[in-house]
Amino acid sequence: MSRPLNLGVFEILTPSNGVPTWRHPNGRAHRYGDVAYWSDVARTLDDAGFDFLFFADSYGYPIVEGRVPDEVMRHGILFPGYDPMLLVSAVSQAAPGLGIVVTSSTSLEQPFPTARRFATLDEFTGGRIGWNIVTGSTAQVTEGLFGVSHYDHDTRYDVADEFVDLCRTLWEDCWEDDAVRFDLDGDVLIDPDRVHEIDYRSEHFSSRGLFKVPPGPQRTPVLFQAGASGRGRDFGARNAEAMFTQGQNKEQARAASQDIRARVAAAGRDPHDLRILSGVTVTVAETADEAAAKRRELEDLFSSDDAAILFAGFTGIDLRSLDPKMHLDDIPRNDQGQAPLDRYRTVEGVDTVQDVLDAFRVQERGFVVTGDPVSVAEELIETAEYADVDGYMLEPTFGDMGAYQDFIRLVLPELRRRGAWREPDREATLRERLGFPEATPGFRPERRG
Repeated sequence: MSRPLNLGVFEILTPSNGVPTWRHPNGRAHRYGDVAYWSDVARTLDDAGFDFLFFADSYGYPIVEGRVPDEVMRHGILFPGYDPMLLVSAVSQAAPGLGIVVTSSTSLEQPFPTARRFATLDEFTGGRIGWNIVTGSTAQVTEGLFGVSHYDHDTRYDVADEFVDLCRTLWEDCWEDDAVRFDLDGDVLIDPDRVHEIDYRSEHFSSRGLFKVPPGPQRTPVLFQAGASGRGRDFGARNAEAMFTQGQNKEQARAASQDIRARVAAAGRDPHDLRILSGVTVTVAETADEAAAKRRELEDLFSSDDAAILFAGFTGIDLRSLDPKMHLDDIPRNDQGQAPLDRYRTVEGVDTVQDVLDAFRVQERGFVVTGDPVSVAEELIETAEYADVDGYMLEPTFGDMGAYQDFIRLVLPELRRRGAWREPDREATLRERLGFPEATPGFRPERRG
């Protein structure tokens, strides 16, 4: 491989990561609100050499035909949940070399406090914070919770462009690199000539004044994004430094990668001036038979009804209300989010509503890779090379960190032997860990036009 794989972990601060796994003996329902548990997860990943821990987040929850199905609470389907932003400082102290990526919305938050939070976390984490930029999710829920009306899909990204521009203006244009003096003899803490008022005005936002937070080691957090629509990918091509994709097979991953890199080039950037990271659920054991048995045990926890409710939460589409024989292309579209549905349009054998539900039940997110250590490592390497992706985000299986520990013990040594992974520089910032060569304290990324 041209460069070693970047590795992260995908998590949600809920009792189960997606479909209900809390009933399993290894489930985490009694620990998901325990800071010590998450600190232990982060420490385990940090000690192993993972690059980051990624927290997805949403204010919403599944809603079907205007009501919350009983199963959402009864079975713990993305409910309840805590705010991962408040966990970052604690876990970063337990895992000082690990990047922490946390989700924040451009539709439900405001630019100035968002910039303030991430600039503060950049300092508190020693330059290891990333922002997963989302424009909105579960809009039907959040419109009621926040008392607001969301823009349509494409306009949300227009707003997000301006939101990010204002955040970058605050991070990059207010403080010069040497503004903090700590000059005892000269009686100067901050040099006022090196701190500048910003005056930003756009269609949706305006801000004039000083940004009180001095630059952290990265100055700007690493910008992550996961848009799968054309407009979402254009937003990522303009703004993001890492994009998270979820494909069911390597052909889909290749097509997504080619499309994203073409959009990055069209935005005036080097096509590889962006890290593409694919979701993957790995079930590995000493033998292929043992791994297959563990995977069957996991799939037995997923009921079709729970899968349908989770799918409705992601897309606003209740598959149970449709004719199971309806063709995939005839499923009604809406403005909430099409990625989970579009993911199946090019999967062989998935043609009907029932096929989508059956496939989603056992593969709700990214790739499923199951096998012994050698076969898993080889499949990950082959897929990365074929699809031109830069790394993976591991997804948990039964809810605890067992899947990560198995991966660390069994797969990492195989990846290292094949030159596909290497021990990282634990003093590096997250930006540096992801391979951005210009990363230095106070670095100002080139403004996206």
